[in-house]
Amino acid sequence: MNLKYGPNKNPRVIIIQKLYGKFFNKEENLTFPKHRFKKFIKDVVNGTIERDEIISEEINNHLNLDLNMKNLDKVFQIIIKSAIFEFLYKPKTSIKIIIKEYLNASNFFIEDSQTKYLNALLDKISKKIRISNG
Repeated sequence: MNLKYGPNKNPRVIIIQKLYGKFFNKEENLTFPKHRFKKFIKDVVNGTIERDEIISEEINNHLNLDLNMKNLDKVFQIIIKSAIFEFLYKPKTSIKIIIKEYLNASNFFIEDSQTKYLNALLDKISKKIRISNG
């Protein structure tokens, strides 16, 4: 695994962990420890939660033929949702960087075979989102 930083330093890993906790335990209080990307992490986590319906719509519009979210691993769902949030609401960050960062982060949670599938899905939906919203 070629990782720039460990799981506690990678902002996308923290995002995935926070969202996982919140989506599957609604009562969980979100806290954000000191981190050099704290504002970014907070933006993505809170934004993904607040815009869950919009993000789910994007998934239904663009990926409904490719996957059934309910059948996907919970972590896989979180990665897709947070990446879509960034495609939609972080237009200054390039698609390639978003996908690369989520693929790096996904190595902590899912198997390599799933990472290839994730890459294909993120690539497909990113093109559709950035074209239709760009």
